[in-house]
Amino acid sequence: MKINEIKELLKAIDNTSLEYVKLENAELKLEVSKKNSSLKNNIKNEKDTLKNSEEIELESINHENINEYENSQNKDNLYIVKAPLMGTFYTSPSPNEKSFVNIGDIVKEGDKLCILEAMKLMNEINSEIEGEIVEILVESEELVEYNQPLFKIRPL
Repeated sequence: MKINEIKELLKAIDNTSLEYVKLENAELKLEVSKKNSSLKNNIKNEKDTLKNSEEIELESINHENINEYENSQNKDNLYIVKAPLMGTFYTSPSPNEKSFVNIGDIVKEGDKLCILEAMKLMNEINSEIEGEIVEILVESEELVEYNQPLFKIRPL
């Protein structure tokens, strides 16, 4: 998302009565909270004519680096692929097509493992290592949480 798009989004949120908004997609995590506080009456300055002040927090996450921090190896030396965002987990591009991977499949770095749908955006989750799929930890069309384990891969 470009900075101008973010600014427009913040202006749109500012014009609503919402006090807290959280948006997430593959490129960006945005949290906005408005904390209103009355200014003291004894401050009489042209710049201080506002009746309320707002605090806005913006946190951006680089999607390319997210798995680097979240995925890990467990005590069995298996690589755990975790969800980089909350969304609906899909094992195939459509219900009538075969799964991207199955237990026992050998995957290479960059091979597509699944799709996570978040806010009507389809986010492909790719393997970061070469290995064998040992376990698929969630069912297709299941809602997954951020950082929830999805796959166990035995590195080759």
